[in-house]
Amino acid sequence: MPTASIKEVARQAGVSIGTVSNVLNHPNIVAPATRQRVLDAIEQLGYVRNDSARQLRAGRSRMIAIVVLDVANPFFTDVVRGAEEAAEEQGIAVMVCNSGDSVSREHRHLDLLEEQRVQGVLITPVDDGGESRLERFMRRGTPVVFVDRQTSQRDRCSVAVDDVLGGRLAADHLIERGHRRIAFVGGPSSIRQVADRHRGLTEALAAQPPGRGLSLRVVATPCLTVAAGRRAGEEIADLPLRQRPTAVFCANDLLALGVLQGMTHRGLAVPRDIAIVGYDDIEFAAAAAVPLSSVRQPRDQLGRTAAQLLLEEINDGGKHQHRHVVFKPQLIVRGSSGYRVSAS
Repeated sequence: MPTASIKEVARQAGVSIGTVSNVLNHPNIVAPATRQRVLDAIEQLGYVRNDSARQLRAGRSRMIAIVVLDVANPFFTDVVRGAEEAAEEQGIAVMVCNSGDSVSREHRHLDLLEEQRVQGVLITPVDDGGESRLERFMRRGTPVVFVDRQTSQRDRCSVAVDDVLGGRLAADHLIERGHRRIAFVGGPSSIRQVADRHRGLTEALAAQPPGRGLSLRVVATPCLTVAAGRRAGEEIADLPLRQRPTAVFCANDLLALGVLQGMTHRGLAVPRDIAIVGYDDIEFAAAAAVPLSSVRQPRDQLGRTAAQLLLEEINDGGKHQHRHVVFKPQLIVRGSSGYRVSAS
């Protein structure tokens, strides 16, 4: 059944289209009796205002967007939830876009969002290739906030976690447990978070006194998924015993869960034969067959803070002061790294 138009509401109520518009947008200027006639007509006809069309005519929607690297990763699900909660408090909807770690897909999403005239964009960029598109948004007065990515640029806000510190926390924990041969399992180094976590690990190893016999093996993965982690885990497990690392630090928890699967499939016991530390501390980390040690990020708070900064800039306009918020990660120790080795 076709939706009733504003013209039909005006005819039913015996008023002008302008009067119906006033009832919808400025009801206080319409006489009570007239206002009631219009409301009765709206109810009888089942009229639903086309708010999106009205907003686009005005040059803006009541919607912001968030572009994440991988919507299948529970970390980003929690970030989105935090952003949605902050936006809903101000009556703003959130459009979620998944770049899938693909630069071209990220660019297509940004082009679409520009056409949709969203009020602002939260984004975890794949790399720096989308800068020209983001600058187009900002030139038109559409704010952009980086989420889970630090930036020194003064023309936008950012909300992130100190991933270099997170890498150090994981490394220091494994070294304190007695591990000397450590592996890093990470996705594409073009992803800033992966590079920063690896950097923290290498800095922690370099800070140790010489002569401790520390070694690092890097196992690159094409993506940050359980399947990629499982293949990496099997690759490490198949190494000769004297070459095999006794501990693995993974760039995220999905990789760590996959490494755990790969080790188990090859008959290795975690943490007796090999210790594992992940990153993010997603809900599944604690629920794994061997509860996973992980570097915790404040996932909901990342999304909420980023959305609050974006909405503040939207509402305050030129008075807004750009800020770069950096949260500190926290190491959560569980069974996957709880075993102390005397030598390795």
